[in-house]
Amino acid sequence: MDNLGLRLKANEIRKGIITAVYSGKSGHPGGSLSAADIFTYLYFEEMNIDPKDPKKANRDRFVLSKGHVAPGLYSTLASRGFFPVEDLKTLRHLGSYLQGHPDMKHIPGVDMSSGSLGQGISAAVGMALSAKLSNDEYRVYTLLGDGELQEGQVWEAAMFAGHRKLDNLVVVIDNNDLQIDGHIGEVCSPYPIDEKLKAFNFHVINIDGHNFEEIAAAFAEAKATQDQPTAIIARTVKGKAVSFMENQASWHGTAPNEEQYKLAMEDLERVGEVLCQK
Repeated sequence: MDNLGLRLKANEIRKGIITAVYSGKSGHPGGSLSAADIFTYLYFEEMNIDPKDPKKANRDRFVLSKGHVAPGLYSTLASRGFFPVEDLKTLRHLGSYLQGHPDMKHIPGVDMSSGSLGQGISAAVGMALSAKLSNDEYRVYTLLGDGELQEGQVWEAAMFAGHRKLDNLVVVIDNNDLQIDGHIGEVCSPYPIDEKLKAFNFHVINIDGHNFEEIAAAFAEAKATQDQPTAIIARTVKGKAVSFMENQASWHGTAPNEEQYKLAMEDLERVGEVLCQK
């Protein structure tokens, strides 16, 4: 898929995010929107996966460590063909398999149930170690929120991954600089993120998380890196592409009402129209 195709796909995934959270009257749109381009590249370009065989042994693994942005993952999985796009409208409904956090027992394509911040990266590190011990070729990817870096367990996992030289592990950090209580630097600063990860023996790459050329180059660099896990620090905009949600911490975990839903979808329609003119 070329750059334009990826941008159009990411825009469709953002529409799915807004639709899901609006339908559920609950959920986390801000961080889902900021990570949409990362999700798009992972599932449509980077990872060895097959929607027709979601449990194939040699598939690459993905762990959504910041599990509250499940709407972003669900919209991506649906768009990739793991389950019907129409099911996004059942988000958080009683009896739906698409609950507020990923559930590996009921959702095709989900490799790890997650939600308690800090635990996802630990599971991803375990998967990467397992591949090394079994001489398997699959790679492991995990997505963290920057606020999640305030969890001590993240750094325990990072220490282990660096010590074990898990070069089949890629940790992506969605660095939108906002968490539920405001700017991460004011709540409990994890900065400088890159220097801290380097101290844990990570190969670190800083990118614009909305630029597909930089995203592609970063994942290629990660594959070429030996004897070190890679951390991709993706600078992003919380609420990306929805004008009234961008850079607003209040949209961390708030669902749009009917009027806001219409405005958001109009924003995304305009984005798609502009892209189609290119």
